[in-house]
Amino acid sequence: MKSLLIIGAGPGGYECALRAAKSGLDVHVVDRAEHIGGTCLNEGCIPTKCLCHTAEVLEMAKVAQTYGVVSDATQFNIEAALERKNNVVTQLKQGIRTLLSTPGITFHDGEARFLPNDAHSVKVGDDVITADYVFIATGSVSKYLPVPGAHSEGVLTSTELLSLNEVPSRLCIIGGGVIGLEFAGIFNSFGSKVTVIEYCKEILPNFDRDIAKRLRTSLKKQGIEFITGAPVTAIHVDSTNNNEIHVSYEYRNAVHDCLADKVLMAVGRGANLSSLNLDEAGIAYTKKGITVDEHMQTNVSGVYAVGDINGLCQLAHAATFQSYCALSHVLGNADFKVDLSIVPAAVFTTPEAAMVGLTEEEAKAQNIEIKVHKTFYRANGRALAMDAGGDGLVKIIAHDDIVVGAHILGAHSSELIHEIALLMSKQGTLADIRNCIHAHPTLSELVLQAAES
Repeated sequence: MKSLLIIGAGPGGYECALRAAKSGLDVHVVDRAEHIGGTCLNEGCIPTKCLCHTAEVLEMAKVAQTYGVVSDATQFNIEAALERKNNVVTQLKQGIRTLLSTPGITFHDGEARFLPNDAHSVKVGDDVITADYVFIATGSVSKYLPVPGAHSEGVLTSTELLSLNEVPSRLCIIGGGVIGLEFAGIFNSFGSKVTVIEYCKEILPNFDRDIAKRLRTSLKKQGIEFITGAPVTAIHVDSTNNNEIHVSYEYRNAVHDCLADKVLMAVGRGANLSSLNLDEAGIAYTKKGITVDEHMQTNVSGVYAVGDINGLCQLAHAATFQSYCALSHVLGNADFKVDLSIVPAAVFTTPEAAMVGLTEEEAKAQNIEIKVHKTFYRANGRALAMDAGGDGLVKIIAHDDIVVGAHILGAHSSELIHEIALLMSKQGTLADIRNCIHAHPTLSELVLQAAES
């Protein structure tokens, strides 16, 4: 029986472990027991979505009277919100533990470190595990800006902020990407005065510009302050004034200070390479991550790297499918490949934003002749009924009627985007959308309306 060692029990590890065991491999999974589920479950996607939902409920409570619901229940208890978040995480972790107890899977509690000159063997505590195939799925870690004071007290990563048991009066967020914006929305609803400082000229630099601009406008209306095109130069804690934090940044040829009680460092994540002993094992990597081919195989035969660790696409669902690609290669199916050009992504602000495929700017940069199709949430009956018209937009980008990208801002856009992602995976056309009956009244009609525009 062939053996498979998976280093990391996150999305790139545990689902693959189950498939591998069912395929007849002797599977070994290594991770710290307290970290089962990986970054996504413990300090990323799931806990943030719990708090996003809390913020949504809180905002609805504030305007309940508008809907004929009379209630005074607008007080916020952050400890109760954290307890609910922790309960959800615990429940999901228990499910993964059950999965990892499947016959054919052995779980090892600890950290794996490759042996010198042997990329098929790792040391975990006092034990050595050797396998025919190795999947490295150790995920990513938070980055820090290389500026003075970046590691000062009160400067937090998303991990620490998720466990903060008090709402800061003033929260400065460095970075206007997905992580920064989700926490901006959460803590703005919780009562913080939130300021977002972004180096680029616009927030969400990887999203379509139309969507990013509209989202920034919407969040600004909610009270969040944005400072874009502003590189942070230093962070200083004033110990003489209740440890007030000064975040210095350059804006329009002048240096300014953002004053805060807490600072969130949300400038991206980097591959978690530090403890693996890759150099001595002979596994090639760069600052971006471990180098892999189309099958996720490294320069060492039989050794693969999936998920954030390879730097190709830092999304949990991408990690899962990369592991499926690697497993298929191990099992002799080299035809299964992951198309990372069609990976839906979302930011869970209010309103949500979601995307798949090319942005309008990317398509034009590649000299692709495109036609842009748009419709607005305010023209949709379901959106108006749920008071979700606002700045909502559906934007579909097509080349010769073939959909090459889609971008949605508005309620449940994280769900709506999958109709288009599936269509793109089958090289579908706008005609395919137009010829499909969509239920009425639903938000899904927005996709149909955009295709017909």
